[in-house]
Amino acid sequence: MGSIKTELLILAAYFSAQSGKKLFRETTDFHFKSEGWFGKNTTNLGADKMLHAFDTYLIAEILHMRLHKNTHASEGDAVTAAAMASTLMALNEISDGIEPDSGYSLEDVAMNTVGAMFSVLRNTVPGMREKVSFKIEIVPNDDIYSYRGKKHYEQQRYMLSLKGRGFDALDNTPLRFLDLQLGYYASDFLNEDRAAGIVPKQHVFLGVGLNLGEILFGRKKTTSFSKGADLALDYLQLPYTSLRVDQRGDISY
Repeated sequence: MGSIKTELLILAAYFSAQSGKKLFRETTDFHFKSEGWFGKNTTNLGADKMLHAFDTYLIAEILHMRLHKNTHASEGDAVTAAAMASTLMALNEISDGIEPDSGYSLEDVAMNTVGAMFSVLRNTVPGMREKVSFKIEIVPNDDIYSYRGKKHYEQQRYMLSLKGRGFDALDNTPLRFLDLQLGYYASDFLNEDRAAGIVPKQHVFLGVGLNLGEILFGRKKTTSFSKGADLALDYLQLPYTSLRVDQRGDISY
């Protein structure tokens, strides 16, 4: 842990700032709350659960990259990073346990673990990191970006992307610029939607997306900027760069 002390302090400070704000609002005794999973009767149809998985995954990935570099690829660094990410997220969840309209959610903790374990798999199974990514996409709304609440969750798309660039057989073909996507998002679950009688919708989709990292930088990752941008695009799918169809046959972009 000493090799990434700075990173842990930054993350701890961030979570403390996020959680500390709740102490200045109405609070209650610590309690648990079952929030459900992805059902239409849940508050956000599981979009919040996917964010928990992604956030923990992203933290684990960042910590792993730093550990991998600072400890010269020591054995077990992926598991160590995942354990620390899960612990940080579980501790952060405590602040939900004192909110009157929320509570400590074991479903959230479970999804944290899913995200952390996927990071372990991605960094220990040979070739998986090159072939598979877990990405988030944020689709602009009327406010461009909503920082919190239901509108925040409604903007989000989550996907596992099978990357053409990760397969040697596709290395010299246009397919290296494409990803095959399997993902999830939810819609029509805002309070005003429910009040209007609109049925909330879950969307499980298959899609094809542009791998902008490969298109923009490809084999030309020679600068710190190009390497950093390509890395960021391994976790972020830009909106309107994919074609998708969900379980109802609805097409989206």
